[in-house]
Amino acid sequence: MRHWLEKATTWWAVAGGVLLLLMILVTVTNVGAFALDRLARLWGASVPALPGYEDFVRLAISCAALMFLPYCQLKRGHVAVDLFVTRMPSGVRRILDATALILLCALGLFLAYWMTLGMIETRGDGAVSRVLGWAEWPFYLPGIVSLLLWAAISALQVAGHAESG
Repeated sequence: MRHWLEKATTWWAVAGGVLLLLMILVTVTNVGAFALDRLARLWGASVPALPGYEDFVRLAISCAALMFLPYCQLKRGHVAVDLFVTRMPSGVRRILDATALILLCALGLFLAYWMTLGMIETRGDGAVSRVLGWAEWPFYLPGIVSLLLWAAISALQVAGHAESG
């Protein structure tokens, strides 16, 4: 189970990276079209920008931003304040770490629950992006999966704490 979860989390982060690369490519293309349009206007022509650029970037970033959370948790890459904790006894540090992991797991589940409700409401409202007309509710799914993976990784780390403690 642990191996599968770690692999899934890693590939999920890679998928988030691919989304970021797509956003970069679309942005560079749109900026290039803008620059070409400025140049073409000198000769009375025009070059159109990408229609729906803002829609795509807004929807893609809403997915990609959360897709890195589980991997960050897996690698313990979150910001930690160790200023006072490093001087505490190891038992206290272990208790604080386990408590933080339990709270992160609960937070991931809490946010996944509310995001699921938001997705259901968005689907019920029939919300679509302004220019492209894409349904917005499917873009909630990667966020929900990300939060559930984050909670699962945190729970796995709590279980590892219990085994080592």
